[in-house]
Amino acid sequence: MDTRFAISNYPDAKAVCEKLDKLISMPIHSIKPDVLKAYEENYFEAKCQKSKEMISEAKQIIPGGVQHNLAFNYPFPLVFTKADGAKLYDIDGNEYYDFLQAGGPTVLGSNPKVVRDQVIDLLNTCGPSTGLFHEFEYKLAKKIADSMPTVDMFRMLGSGTEACMVACRVARLATKKKYILKMGGAYHGWSDQLGYGIRVPGSKFTQASGVPIRLMRDTQEFFPGDLNDLEKKLRRNQLCGGTAAVFMEPIGPESGTRPLDKEFNKGVERLCRKYGALLIFDEVVTGFRIGMSGAQGYYGVEPDLTIFGKVIAGGYPGAGGIGGKKQYMQYMGAGLDASGMKIKKAFCGGTMAATPISCVAGYYTLEEIDKQNACQKAGIMGDRITAGLNQIIDKYNLPFVAFNQGSVCHLETVGTMHFSIDWAKPWGIPTVLKETSARKTAMTHMGAAYMAEGLVTLAGSRLYTSAAYTEEMIDDALVRFDKVLSNIACVGE
Repeated sequence: MDTRFAISNYPDAKAVCEKLDKLISMPIHSIKPDVLKAYEENYFEAKCQKSKEMISEAKQIIPGGVQHNLAFNYPFPLVFTKADGAKLYDIDGNEYYDFLQAGGPTVLGSNPKVVRDQVIDLLNTCGPSTGLFHEFEYKLAKKIADSMPTVDMFRMLGSGTEACMVACRVARLATKKKYILKMGGAYHGWSDQLGYGIRVPGSKFTQASGVPIRLMRDTQEFFPGDLNDLEKKLRRNQLCGGTAAVFMEPIGPESGTRPLDKEFNKGVERLCRKYGALLIFDEVVTGFRIGMSGAQGYYGVEPDLTIFGKVIAGGYPGAGGIGGKKQYMQYMGAGLDASGMKIKKAFCGGTMAATPISCVAGYYTLEEIDKQNACQKAGIMGDRITAGLNQIIDKYNLPFVAFNQGSVCHLETVGTMHFSIDWAKPWGIPTVLKETSARKTAMTHMGAAYMAEGLVTLAGSRLYTSAAYTEEMIDDALVRFDKVLSNIACVGE
């Protein structure tokens, strides 16, 4: 197993959570109103006019003006026309450091030529899709299986959401049990049943508007980092249908926004074995970013099924899949099991899954990540920017919290997702919802300030580094962060 991992120093989860507890107990700190207004006038209005005009037109035919949630930005979304390595360029010609990295999959950096050349060659010969088998379907599946010891078999799908959906079905078929248990606050796509308990632990159905509550009746959540809470629910479920699977984002909910103790995943694995539930690792973000063997390799845990996302298509469309032990993956294909008994196949489709273009892009991306030791290189850059952010936070005596799990970096200025809802005290729920709403607004303002300084982040609170970054780039980015963080004030003062 490849032991080159992105994480060199594991964060002290308890210490980080204590800092986040303190952050959310304090008044909101954000960019000064006059500085924000100056950014709006001197940058967005003066230098992003083509973006503003295009988004204004797009709003007439596209709800909200953009097609992807990550593209919503204050005061208006920008239109990006070029991606290259660690840089992005907008339609007005402005240049940015890319810490969004398409939501995490571009470990090599954006649009690497070595992958792009292979894709162009494919387009000149086969084309993007045929609806039939292509040799790179096998090559990609074998590369994934060779990299992750727990993956005996792999099936490609269109997205991580689809992979999570079918994982629930496989788990129920394999165990003949009923409930799906997920960590509160974690995101496993936007299917009906897994929209339960997202973003804020304890939120249950409140964040999934439009989904009938009855469709979530067999989904439950447990509190992040709490093995006692998990076991209590596993034990209770034994009396009324059992637990088919426990879903985990291995570095913590929302890509590690609430970090976990390093041994927590092993505790979850032990409880899954004790109660006969499948352990499902959602490695949409961590797979081939924490290491070639994923977060499971780093933690030394053996999940039964693994969810893959964007990186396995190299950032190209068709970006999702499920892999795992053969005894469970058999439910993903027709035919007979080893004993000759006919088995039911999990309901699963996807006309545009495993297209030649996605498989070629994915195979060469993973090959290059492996050859270049990209996970570890990106992790070193993550360490560097996190250390620099902490120095700036200390310099200006800010209540902010910066930490990282390798190349997954967090700059928490308001701690929105560190809140939780306690249904035993329902009178407190409106306060939590009001507070998180106000803090989301502050996040958008911080994100705008970063953008105006040439820094593209994920919602103003998460940064992904890639192997395309250099020390000089990271240091330049830190100078820009310093400009923003030197202009922070308590909201209302």
